[in-house]
Amino acid sequence: MTDRPYTVLSAAISLDGYLDGGPGQPLPLSSPTDLDRVDDVRAGCDAILVGAATVRQDNPRLLVRSAARQDRRITEGRPPTPTKVTITRSGDLDPSACFFTTGEDKIVYCGGDAFSRTRERLRAAATVVDGGALDLQGIAADLFERGIRRLLVEGGGSTHTQFLTGDQADELQLVVAPCFVGGGRATRFAEDGRYPWHPGRRAWLAEVRRLEDVVLLRYALSPRFEDHELGFTLGEV
Repeated sequence: MTDRPYTVLSAAISLDGYLDGGPGQPLPLSSPTDLDRVDDVRAGCDAILVGAATVRQDNPRLLVRSAARQDRRITEGRPPTPTKVTITRSGDLDPSACFFTTGEDKIVYCGGDAFSRTRERLRAAATVVDGGALDLQGIAADLFERGIRRLLVEGGGSTHTQFLTGDQADELQLVVAPCFVGGGRATRFAEDGRYPWHPGRRAWLAEVRRLEDVVLLRYALSPRFEDHELGFTLGEV
């Protein structure tokens, strides 16, 4: 198997499986305790990846917020926040978005005819890489060659779906909030597709944790799953 980063998918969803209330309608699904947990997960990763639609719609900063965690990373010889990564087909990205104007290194994978004009538009804001057909295996291998050993994927729904259906994830951290969205134009966590995990091959539930009024579900999605607190990998179980 081609070397790729250990890949963690992270999302917060409603009881009916939605990430938001629709385009331009973010929902506060996580609790303060969970947000601090996610910050710690970010601090332990080399890169954070989101889809281009998330960059456009949510304008995320994707930074490690805790000064203590930033200091710890600097002491370890790493930048204060992880590299930020996005994938785009259209190249429709604004260099003034928070994704580009905050943090350290940024990488944009752009495929097809949009590559040249995207590289020109984002030349001063990011490293733009020709992603070809935007094959996730190739992107993961390129990230590994760039020194990314632990990758955190934070959405959105289409990006999660691609990593899951492509069997490119090692761990899923899913937070469930005690509310319903009701559909409409809301974004589903997982879109239609053929998934490696189904009634005949269930994912392994590694942890359940209550964080104020939300619950964290951690699933092992590959034999590479690792739990540093318990000191084992799924391949050893």
